[in-house]
Amino acid sequence: MFVLTDLPEGFHDDPYPHYRALREEAPACVQPDGSVIVSRYEDLDRIYRDTTTFISDKKAVFGPKYGVDSPLYEHHTNSLVFNDPPLHTRVRKVMVGAMNPRALAQMEPGLEKLIAGLLDEMDGPAEVELIEAFAGAIPIEVIGNLLGIPHELRDPLRDWSLAILGALEPALTPEQEALGNQSVTDFKIFLRDIIEDRNANPRDPEVDVLTRLIHTEGDHLTEVELYQNCIFILNAGHETTTNLIGNSIALLDQHRDKRAELIANPQLITTAVDEFLRMESPNQFGNRLTTSEVEMHETTIPAGTDIHLCMGGANRDPAQFPNPDEMVLDRRPNKHIAFAGGAHTCVGLTLARMEGRIAVGRFLERYPNYEILPGTKRGGRLRFRGFASLPARLS
Repeated sequence: MFVLTDLPEGFHDDPYPHYRALREEAPACVQPDGSVIVSRYEDLDRIYRDTTTFISDKKAVFGPKYGVDSPLYEHHTNSLVFNDPPLHTRVRKVMVGAMNPRALAQMEPGLEKLIAGLLDEMDGPAEVELIEAFAGAIPIEVIGNLLGIPHELRDPLRDWSLAILGALEPALTPEQEALGNQSVTDFKIFLRDIIEDRNANPRDPEVDVLTRLIHTEGDHLTEVELYQNCIFILNAGHETTTNLIGNSIALLDQHRDKRAELIANPQLITTAVDEFLRMESPNQFGNRLTTSEVEMHETTIPAGTDIHLCMGGANRDPAQFPNPDEMVLDRRPNKHIAFAGGAHTCVGLTLARMEGRIAVGRFLERYPNYEILPGTKRGGRLRFRGFASLPARLS
């Protein structure tokens, strides 16, 4: 039996054989704590669409996990992703508005310049660690710009993000939990002066997300909602995009015939990014809570059950994707669920695709013969799939 809190040997190197076994042998896999893993595409699609039976509110789960007085509980129960209407509706409306076509078009030249600069900086050394030097450096700048975080203050953001999102893992050590709680506290202190300044000196709400969050029309966010959703935006936009870029570069090293095809046909980069997202979903698991009893694959799931949505498994379901383990750069249709689905489809999906398209495309133009070196290190987490270290030779 596959157990989330006791992962099999080698899982982080290659989880996909385990996901295949789940789809084929235990599509509703009951865990020792009573929660259930769901891994088939059609089931995840159904759950994303049914926001009455399957809700995102996790207070009943996070209370026992973190303690209701903890910073982690405050953060995760107030952030957009773990909420239903009305909070979800209010915050999502603000964020969708900020990701309007005009704002994204204004961001693209700056993104091109940022990536060109990072590529220039990598020209010297024979070997480079790509997560630190490239993949992880891009989204920190992009999301920092969206919220207007001063450049000189951005250094601690990545470590806070990793600690807070890492606390979502099914099994936590006391040290991981303590670090997550401290990171939420430090993040709030960090944001205080920035929010106070923006409140007194608002910027163009068409392009500044923080100004929109502070000066929402109608129902304003409470102070707690404001702070925790600023943290959520910084976290969600950072780690997943870092993983997208790092995973894509690693995949193209593993499939060098596809790399050659993409270099020869650079116009394929748009569909290729979606194929990278499908094959190595940066976010591998989501969650929902049942509000009533559900029957699924001859399994009775009671009300109040925590459902683990195996996005990484569903995105390789042969019932939805022909030859799911094969990289098809121009795969159409490609209705992957790397960005979740339904009412909770990722708000930043267009921005993430743009970052992936420009980052991977420009990287291949500059370093078509790069080679990933021994010593790669996976992030070692279940929920998020990416690299902690990705050494490469670029010349």
